[in-house]
Amino acid sequence: MKFKIFVALALCLVCFSTDQTRAAELPNIVIIYADDLGNGDLSCYNEKSAYKTPRLDQMAAEGMRFTDAHSPSTICSPSRYGLYSGQQIYRSTGRGGGAWEGPGGPSYLKPGTLTLGEMLQEKGYRTGIFGKWHVGLTWLDKDGKKLGGGFDNSLLIDYEKSTPLIDGPNERGFHESFITPNCPTTDPLYVYIENGMVPVPASERHKRDTLPNPGGKWRWDNDEGWKSPDYKFIDADLLFYEKTREFITEHRATKPEQPFFAVFSTQIAHAPVLPAKEFEGATKAGARGDFVFELDALVGRVLDLLKKLKIDEETLVLFNADNGAETMHMVWMREDHNHDAANGRRGMKRDGWEGGHRVPFIALWPGRIPAGRVSDQMTNTTDIFATLASVIGYQLPDDQATDSFDMLPVILGKQDEKDPVRPHLLTQSFRGEFQIRQGKWKYLDHKGSGGNSYDKGILKPYALPESEPDAPGQLYNLETDPGETTNLYFKESAKREELQALLNQLKASGRSAPKGRVPIGFE
Repeated sequence: MKFKIFVALALCLVCFSTDQTRAAELPNIVIIYADDLGNGDLSCYNEKSAYKTPRLDQMAAEGMRFTDAHSPSTICSPSRYGLYSGQQIYRSTGRGGGAWEGPGGPSYLKPGTLTLGEMLQEKGYRTGIFGKWHVGLTWLDKDGKKLGGGFDNSLLIDYEKSTPLIDGPNERGFHESFITPNCPTTDPLYVYIENGMVPVPASERHKRDTLPNPGGKWRWDNDEGWKSPDYKFIDADLLFYEKTREFITEHRATKPEQPFFAVFSTQIAHAPVLPAKEFEGATKAGARGDFVFELDALVGRVLDLLKKLKIDEETLVLFNADNGAETMHMVWMREDHNHDAANGRRGMKRDGWEGGHRVPFIALWPGRIPAGRVSDQMTNTTDIFATLASVIGYQLPDDQATDSFDMLPVILGKQDEKDPVRPHLLTQSFRGEFQIRQGKWKYLDHKGSGGNSYDKGILKPYALPESEPDAPGQLYNLETDPGETTNLYFKESAKREELQALLNQLKASGRSAPKGRVPIGFE
């Protein structure tokens, strides 16, 4: 009996040692997730940009960038669900998903859904997230009743009953977290949540005119509501970067043998436009130009930190965004600075057209990713999940990350550009309506934008004449018509019917990614 116990213990120690050794060989991973940033907002994508983004340009030059990358949704919260789950939002909600305001919740990330953080934790990573969360949280009143959205409900929160939060980041795969529940400077509730707790509850009414230059148009969309007395608006992203820096630095000092995973989730370039003081006037493209330049500088600080700690060659860094540029931002940057955040594409945030969901995606991993690569492979933010699973050698179950394709062969330069990883791609617009891509063909399962109204107001000048006004959907050939101007719904009926059938099949099957995904590893 003693011998059997000894053998069992020895085997456990061997397995533990093997797991620890494997973990030590895995790369660190950093995701920098930007907000409301169009494909044309970086100068490495847009040669006509009204400003330069030198650090992101350098990141692309030393690594690689995707030119046909997409967010899973054209608004914040559903796209974030896609990042953390590897799935389209309708897998959680049945159709679309809005953005949380007030207490909001519960989380889109339901129990039983494998999250990015949980997967990495299983492989021995120390995980942390810092910045905007915005996938929903459960808050309770004094009677233990769950609170819904709405600004008034913020005052009804009982923080003792609500915390530690049952569906915050620490319950969804992150060891450490410092987050805001909603858009950090747009949507009350304005509080900080640290590791599931609220150190300073909301007790003061935020007034928009307390911000610098309260009459400036770039302060648009800063909602008044309840906030913590110590809450910062102007320096939001400096604070989130500092929390990210502390996490990485402390972890490397105490557990250098353990890989880490950090998400730096920025406010930039969501409305309102609030560049930190040190970045005011950094560009000649006004407040939003300065704001994006601040984002660029913070990306540089992350990269410099990794070099300072001598772990840059051990770290995979991904830069991505949750959807295209905001409506007013798009219009004002075009009018004031001749800057097109959509990079010549139709639409903007909320729209199913390309400007709503075509976003930057850059990957850097010195010594692993061939420098200066540009890929035209079609990809989605949901693909980050299966890609990282491949990096760490994690076998994804078929019922998890069901809209995630492994892009690691592309990132490592092992996939022929003529051999597409994705046979198709799904996106969803503001109202949850679907768009599907297949090569050069794009079908929108709805009339109009799927988001914004172009009938009147500031967006009316950007309305295009409908070539098929009676069509209930839209079909475009992006190869010959990248601006989505000529609807081929009736003229190419065979292709339209093919894509409609494919869309229905993918929705009914519960997945768009293949089964039996095998991680290739990075060796």
